[in-house]
Parts: sequence; structure tokens; C-alpha cells
Amino acid sequence: MAIIDIEAPLHEAHRDNHTHRDVNGGWLRPAVFGAMDGLVSNLALMTGVAGGAVGQNTIVLTGLAGLAAGAFSMAAGEYTSVASQRELVEAELDVERRELRKHPQDEEAELAALYEGRGVEPELAREVARQLSRDPEQALEIHAREELGIDPTDLPSPLVAAVSSFGSFALGALLPVLPYLLGATALWPALLLALVGLFACGAVVARVTARTWWYSGLRQLALGGAAAGVTYALGSLFGTAVG
Repeated sequence: MAIIDIEAPLHEAHRDNHTHRDVNGGWLRPAVFGAMDGLVSNLALMTGVAGGAVGQNTIVLTGLAGLAAGAFSMAAGEYTSVASQRELVEAELDVERRELRKHPQDEEAELAALYEGRGVEPELAREVARQLSRDPEQALEIHAREELGIDPTDLPSPLVAAVSSFGSFALGALLPVLPYLLGATALWPALLLALVGLFACGAVVARVTARTWWYSGLRQLALGGAAAGVTYALGSLFGTAVG
């Protein structure tokens, strides 16, 4: 009885703490990449134009055009990319489905051999493969996981990827433009807000990675600031040359 009383809380604690975040969903990567890209690219675009000593209206128009063009481009690119990847996976699943239908015994033996290679006793491996192969859909899922490294029930959605990318890019790209829309007449409020946004995005990303929030935030701040500084210098150089 003492053993049961001691071990039960351990199992409960293990169950409560042994949960994992979704690392296969189709929304996280495009959302994070979109927000970062929107901030960095539009900030760099606007600072580059501002470096050329143009008027305030030109800077605002440039920022809004960059927001719209970048958001649509990101959404279209993500949709096409994820859709193509999904179509490739579905084609491979069709190949595996045909093999399971035409050569079920060979596929069952293949699955048993895979388990044997992982240390399962031959007789037990054959029995496990036999039982798993009784349901064609379950067999397809097992073969897809073992041979292709994919989960056919959890494929990324092109629409989710596109919408996430569009929204996050637009939100990120809006930050450098927002101070001008609220009445600012100088570049520094837009630059300050964008840099704060870069640090915040980096810190938020750290919540789903192993990095500390300040390291991730400072890294993104440094990269975005460097991009803005380089484009401002180029805008000043070319603006002087053209002028």
C-alpha cells in the first residue's frame, strides 16, 4: 500500500507536467515570420526613403504601399508553399495507400521488420504489425509516420498559413507607419515604435523557444536596427547623388 501511495502522486505529476506545445501546426511559423518581416522590411523601406530627404507624404505613402504589397505577397507565397507541400505529402500517401491495397502482406512484413530493427522481439514485432494492419486507415497512418515522418491527420492548412501570414505582416508593417498616421512629422517616433515592436516580437517568440526573452528581443532589435541604419545610409547616399 505504501508503494501505491507514493507512486500515485508521481504519476499524477508526470501527467500534469508532461504536455507539449503544438510544433506541427501551420500558423506559428508564418505568423512569427510575417510579423518580423513586416516590421523589418517596412521600417527599412521607410527609413531608406526618409534618408533621401523626401516629404512626409511620400514616406507615409511608401509605408502604406509596402504594407499592402508585402502582406499580399506573404499570403500568396505562404499559400502556394504550404499547398504545394501538402499536395506532395498527399501524393506520397496515395502511393502508400495503393501499396497497402495491392501488397498488404509485404507492407505488414515491412512494418514488422521496422519494429524488429528497433529492438522488438521478432515474434512480437510480427504480431504487433499484424494487429495494426487489420485497419487499412490505421495501417496507412502508421506507415506514414514510420516511413515518411508525417502525421496524415495533422497536415498544415494553406489557408491558415496564408491568413496568419497576411495578418501578422500587416500588423508588423503598420507600426512604423502608425506615428505618421497619428500626426507625427519626424522619423524618430516611427523608428522608436518600430524598435520597441521588434524587441517585443523577439521576446514573445522566446515564449515558444528555449531562448530567454531578453536575448531573443535584443537579437531582433539589433537585426532590425541594423537593417534600418543601412537603408537610411543608402537612401541618403542615393538621394544626394540623384539630387
